Amino acid sequence: MSDIKDASLAPSGRDKIAWVADYMPILNRIRAEFEKTQPFAGLTIAMSIHLEAKTAYLAKTLRAGGARVVMTGCNPLSTQDDVAAAMATDEAGFEVYARHGVSDEEYTKHLKDTLSCHPDLIIDDGGDLISLLHGECREYGDRLIGGCEETTTGIHRLQSREAAGMLDYTMIDVNDADCKHLFDNRYGTGQSTLDGIMNPTNLMIAGKVFVIAGYGWCGRGLAMRARGMGAVVVVTEIDPIKAIEAIMDGFTVLPMEEAAKLGDIFVTLTGCRDVIRREHFEVMKDGVLLANSGHFDVEIDKVALAELSDKVYERKPHITGYHLKDGRTLNLLAEGRLVNLAAGNGHPAEIMDMSFAIQAKGLEYLVKTKGQLAHKLYAVPREIDEEVARIKLESMNVRIDVLSDEQKEYMEKVE
Repeated sequence: MSDIKDASLAPSGRDKIAWVADYMPILNRIRAEFEKTQPFAGLTIAMSIHLEAKTAYLAKTLRAGGARVVMTGCNPLSTQDDVAAAMATDEAGFEVYARHGVSDEEYTKHLKDTLSCHPDLIIDDGGDLISLLHGECREYGDRLIGGCEETTTGIHRLQSREAAGMLDYTMIDVNDADCKHLFDNRYGTGQSTLDGIMNPTNLMIAGKVFVIAGYGWCGRGLAMRARGMGAVVVVTEIDPIKAIEAIMDGFTVLPMEEAAKLGDIFVTLTGCRDVIRREHFEVMKDGVLLANSGHFDVEIDKVALAELSDKVYERKPHITGYHLKDGRTLNLLAEGRLVNLAAGNGHPAEIMDMSFAIQAKGLEYLVKTKGQLAHKLYAVPREIDEEVARIKLESMNVRIDVLSDEQKEYMEKVE
């Protein structure tokens, strides 16, 4: 049983999935392998992900490996209803609990409905499934072998839980695999965030002061792309090492209290809360754009923004105008949620092909090592990272050098 908006939307969703499948050669290779080896035969996989075409194709890859797949969204605004309809109606073996724009209560219910399958494996994006499995839905984790976490925010939550001695399941840190964060976080977020800003606004990037909060891999990628489109890029940071890196990469670094006076476009990518606050809104220019590419909608203080306003209204789809009492208007994109998915198309298929290959192989690794791993957060094994990288290079028709036996002996020699 599924809970979707409208089954009649399925043909559009099928077209989207078929399109991205043509540009995901690594998953295609893994899917063919899984069809032969059936690593997930008899197992149920629960997924909380941004439910769109690329994640749907990951689900199809896992299904090809014998899994029953139960899916929900990981953000109320990132679910694409036509893709959800396609997955719920195309074939047996899928259940979908997701609709675009659900309330917080409906969103939580969908998470619980998804976990009620008593999964053997999970894929989490942001940590909502694992949090419920440690709380209200603990009884649904009775068969759980382990799971994979996709994003920085989710990893922070897992690290905090592990440090406190409160992690009761085995989890794989997909986010910090090289074939994930070096490409997905940097090139994927850089491109898709600009897409999410330009899509609803149809405004120029060139010549504007573009303020980026956070110079992690996502912030680096966005700074690179914004500069490439002609923006004057300002970075804000709390980490002195990352701040130095931003300076040496050629960007201006300022505290937000100063950057707030200069910026035309603001994007938060920190994983923290209240990054842009009341005191910052009070000094911003009229007409600025405010956007967030962090996982949760807490990086821009929407409560304070509303308190400063005498009118809050939808200016266009995905653009909320906050008319301040002093006459200025600040524009919040995508309700402060992930702008690249709520107002854009998400990361490119070629990028997510690498991340989702890590997810698929990570789950296979958990099955192969069942009973051997502690209840800890584990790094993705290096051999999986390198396998994905090799397949990616092959798909690009790129060859690289190989060490000779003599070279290997030299490199491994103990002096």
